[in-house]
Amino acid sequence: MTKPMIFCDFDGTITNNDNIVKIMEHFGPIEAKQIKEDILAQNISIQEGVKNLFSLLPTSKKEEIIHFVLNSAEIREGFSAFVRYTHENGIPLYIVSGGIDFFLEPVLEPYGPFTKVFCNHASFALETIDIHYPHQCDELCSSQGCGCCKPTIIRKHSSPKHFNILIGDSITDFEAAKIADAVLARDFLIQKCEETGISYTPFETFHDCIEYLDELVGAKS
Repeated sequence: MTKPMIFCDFDGTITNNDNIVKIMEHFGPIEAKQIKEDILAQNISIQEGVKNLFSLLPTSKKEEIIHFVLNSAEIREGFSAFVRYTHENGIPLYIVSGGIDFFLEPVLEPYGPFTKVFCNHASFALETIDIHYPHQCDELCSSQGCGCCKPTIIRKHSSPKHFNILIGDSITDFEAAKIADAVLARDFLIQKCEETGISYTPFETFHDCIEYLDELVGAKS
């Protein structure tokens, strides 16, 4: 019997807003807008785009950015109940995010523990924020520029006995949606799934995700 295993995005999924977009709107110079448009249009890789965005911000803004995110990040309705549901039902829950550790981890801390959190890393050793990518693409990834490569993480941590569920909202989740067994999608990811014929289930709150899991577990029992 296959068992559910969940790979859940952070920005725009666990949070109502995309925190990188919010950070750039608040702290970024005018150049950030074009970089963002190039990422969404897939003119540049996510890895290159995010690195370029944060290189626009001075390291002296670190604490101010953390404070901003902690005060502006809205956790999507039902997330606490969703995490509790995964614990109670023994369902592995991986957080897989193109977000950055220095603001992501403080936001998530009250809601854990999680099976594991994968995200990108920020260095503050230079004059501007330098982004590093510890979770690079493997040879099977068709993108080769994901940053935090979600399909690679899925391949490394799942097996044929698992039913892999991706929960996401944006272009950073698209490559993973191609290989997941099921996709719970919202916002831009819905558009990409419809354009490419990927089957998905829409969601707005994590109560919707719990309902989906209830039906799935019932069907597999």
